[in-house]
Amino acid sequence: MEVTTYYSLTSMVEAGRRKACDKEVISFDLFDTLLVRRIHDPDLVKLPVARYIAELAKQQGRHWHWQKVQERRDHIEQKHRAETAIQFADHEACYPLFMRELLLEIFQSSYDDVLLEKVTDYELTMENSMLVPRQILVEWIKELAGAGKRIFIISDMYLPATHLRQLLKYAGLNEFVEEVISSADTFLAKASGKAYPMIAEKYSLSPRAWMHIGDNPISDGMRAGEAGIDAMIIHDPGEQQRKSIVKRYYNYSDGRPFWRGRVLQQLMAPLEAENQLNSALYSEGYNFLGPLIGVFIQQVARFCKENEITKIFFLSREGWTFKRYWEKAMPSLYPAGGLPEIEYLYVSRMALAGASCAHQGLTKANADITFLPPGNRDFRDVCRIFSLEPEAFICHLTKFGLQADTCLSHVHDGYVPKNRKNFDAMLEDDSFQDEVKRQTGEQSLAMQQYFAQAGLFDHKHIALVDIGWLGTIQRFLFEAIAHRADCPTCFGLLFGATRGIPYPESDKNIIKGIMYDRNRFDLAASTLSYAQDIFEEACRAPHPTLNGYRLTKEGFELEFRQTNDAIGKAELEQDGYFMPLQQGIIDSAERFAAAAALLGYYFEDWKPWLNYLLVTKLAFPRTKEVANIRHRHHLDDFHGSKKPKSDFGKGLVPLWSQSQLRLKFNPFLRMRCFFSHLRRRINE
Repeated sequence: MEVTTYYSLTSMVEAGRRKACDKEVISFDLFDTLLVRRIHDPDLVKLPVARYIAELAKQQGRHWHWQKVQERRDHIEQKHRAETAIQFADHEACYPLFMRELLLEIFQSSYDDVLLEKVTDYELTMENSMLVPRQILVEWIKELAGAGKRIFIISDMYLPATHLRQLLKYAGLNEFVEEVISSADTFLAKASGKAYPMIAEKYSLSPRAWMHIGDNPISDGMRAGEAGIDAMIIHDPGEQQRKSIVKRYYNYSDGRPFWRGRVLQQLMAPLEAENQLNSALYSEGYNFLGPLIGVFIQQVARFCKENEITKIFFLSREGWTFKRYWEKAMPSLYPAGGLPEIEYLYVSRMALAGASCAHQGLTKANADITFLPPGNRDFRDVCRIFSLEPEAFICHLTKFGLQADTCLSHVHDGYVPKNRKNFDAMLEDDSFQDEVKRQTGEQSLAMQQYFAQAGLFDHKHIALVDIGWLGTIQRFLFEAIAHRADCPTCFGLLFGATRGIPYPESDKNIIKGIMYDRNRFDLAASTLSYAQDIFEEACRAPHPTLNGYRLTKEGFELEFRQTNDAIGKAELEQDGYFMPLQQGIIDSAERFAAAAALLGYYFEDWKPWLNYLLVTKLAFPRTKEVANIRHRHHLDDFHGSKKPKSDFGKGLVPLWSQSQLRLKFNPFLRMRCFFSHLRRRINE
């Protein structure tokens, strides 16, 4: 029979449709024909499995480095192939047999078949994550099955047919395929040509009525032709080029860390039917924000394991997205488990600020935080933030020569330094502090009931994961529970820690910026400060912000901000606009996790690429990128509505707040902003 090579799938399918009219049976090779691999080398899928086995062994006190596990796997597999070659022409191995032998050697008496199932499931998960069905062939198979053709999948592979069936489920083809045949089951392969007569006899197939499609000119082409089967070979230059790019990036990454991020992006790239036309916002979420959050979440998990943290609380509205990302990524990144419990905690600065005063009162440091936003001016703003009633403090204010609307911020007209000194003196007054504690007591009790229900006091070490930036939420949270004997050690793990105000760290209250921390000089990562609001808006939960906690007869109640006013409606509009961006972030989670697990890279490996990504995207963005992902509305309840002095902030227009015209036509704007940013970082 004639063997024809085709250099495009379209031309092959067109020719195949004509030939199929006279055929009863159509068979397909599986790997690199019906399913293509994201990675250039299929053996790389074995590496995360070796890490998984090593971690399972470690949990049982057996010390096996993953490289030793992989070495033993290769040795045992080669031994099985050599034994097979004594009786069969094909040097084939069977995965359940050699994997069972490997696991018996490592786990010895603690081995059972459940362990083999767990390892097999993870290997198939990783294999599946690197496979993509070729859509044009999928559609053709459905067409052939609809025409009454018998469809077979034939593969030379160490995975038995039952395992290959699971991989076919992803392509949605099981119902159209009559049988899957693997050389692992019979040790008769296409490579020697022995598989074709065996299949013909077993399934009563006539070679003249049989057409086979594959990518290997020997096993799928010449051997099929020798068996009298009409064979079609696909040699796709585009697919070969894609794999060569992945191979080049992977090889570069061995000695040049920057390329580790590039190979990550290549493995995450959607292929075939996955490659749908999406909005620019979705692409930014998938390609930019998603990987950043992935690296952050991966490092959070690593930190928690190293520090014996037993529960993670994802804080504030941004924690909602972080938790969803975690749930999608961890099965691939940490299949052996051993991770902390996780929970989303309903908190906000506004909700915690008042509760933080119930036992310690209103401290000067916390009162000073009120006046960081330029929209806050007087004691009424202090009361708004710390859930206080200003009328109850009239006598205290009068005692110190103040009124509720006396200006206490130097960025507002009417500021007199003496008034601020009087305000600080009032904070030292016991009767003033007693009133503060009285007003915030019930809110604190309600908050503690909620935290107890969430299990916050059931652990010695917890992680509080938040976007950042000043650490205000963790500051208030810890101060609100520090008086309790069962107060846990709180590790604040922030996406970025700008530390604009000193943080009161102690042995039980620690914060750490993962992607950026002002305490360590990192110029590239510091560009996060260019567009902090974008990260907040992109990760924001779909529920309104939390205003506070309220005691009820039944216990407690969470009070959320109303969304029917102008600010609430603007926030809903912002949420709707950023919805594709957030979807892109979540869709990237599983792809990031699979690629990172296969590559075996961690934060320090990604860092050179992250530096490039942050600087190019935030400090030197394209005008169109700014237009796409710049937020439309940003709600900040901490920020008051009062206008500062007319000259406040003049000449300090951030890059991401510049007009589209200036961004497009001012060639030196980005460079000037970057040098200004550089000077500020150096002078810190």
